[in-house]
Amino acid sequence: MEKEIWIRADIPEDMEARKELVISAFESGIDKVIVRPEDQCFSELGKITLIYNDDGELSGNFELVELSTPEDQEHAFGLAGKRDGVVLDSRDWTVIPLENLIAKFRNTGTRVFACADSVEQAKLYMQTLEKGVDGIVVCTKDPNEIRAFSNILQDNGTVELTEIEVLGTRNIEIGDRVCVDTITNMSPGEGMLIGSQAACLFLVQSESEDNGYVAARPFRVNAGAVHAYAMGTECRTRYLSEYRSGDSIVLVKRDGSTRVSSVGRCKVEQRPLLIVTATDGEHEYTTILQNAETVKLVTRDGSISASALKKGDKVLARLESGGRHFGMKIDETITEL
Repeated sequence: MEKEIWIRADIPEDMEARKELVISAFESGIDKVIVRPEDQCFSELGKITLIYNDDGELSGNFELVELSTPEDQEHAFGLAGKRDGVVLDSRDWTVIPLENLIAKFRNTGTRVFACADSVEQAKLYMQTLEKGVDGIVVCTKDPNEIRAFSNILQDNGTVELTEIEVLGTRNIEIGDRVCVDTITNMSPGEGMLIGSQAACLFLVQSESEDNGYVAARPFRVNAGAVHAYAMGTECRTRYLSEYRSGDSIVLVKRDGSTRVSSVGRCKVEQRPLLIVTATDGEHEYTTILQNAETVKLVTRDGSISASALKKGDKVLARLESGGRHFGMKIDETITEL
């Protein structure tokens, strides 16, 4: 399940102040807000989910736990597996270690949200114990601060990219190729991680460079054949054939930095394809791309058209060990040829 950001708009005593927080959340693209029971009229402001706080009892079988003593921590521990989620609020996480709480709730079915009053704090909580919390609840009385938090989920951290050597390419039959059009313009050197094996995902560049054939379409990645894996959020893979309008997908730059965008549409068309084979020196990997000048793989210093690839060229890819089960990484020996 993807991480979420909520806004805590129930704190101000003045109803108009609470309303301004809700409006700012909505305008920033954050669609879940904690409010008071008497704030039901806020639902008329737009398509937004109001989570009502009734003395710590939150809508959706969540509980808000104010943490200030070890006894509060023990109470929170007791909710593991009994609530759909908990919202943890502590003014001093050095007294109540967040690591303890995340570890306790892991694999219990209870989601963990942490209150944060700064962007830096929110980013830290999302990375604690690698997995981090399931969501952030923003605690601020200033509507102008909310937009900064809305960008947190677009920054998905970094991935390690490795140079691999092209062994060759060859034309294969016409097949079903997927173009992924996003709601975000990308720059040269930025695209998506695509591959025929989960162990090696090639960085396929967006159509962000002008050429003599068609105008640049920087929102598009001509990604590959329908069977291919594409890297999604939380480092989970999905088949290109599964992506639909509105789905989240990860965009990656040549330096490994990532951000999250949404799919605007996927275009599946029959096109001539070629298979690219490359190696890291130990294993061979493949990806299947459209045989076209506009389809490019990213290199350290630029990009190379799929139709111009030759033996010895170096391209960037994400390598990993283990395997995948329903898109999730598992420590199991799986061979994909």
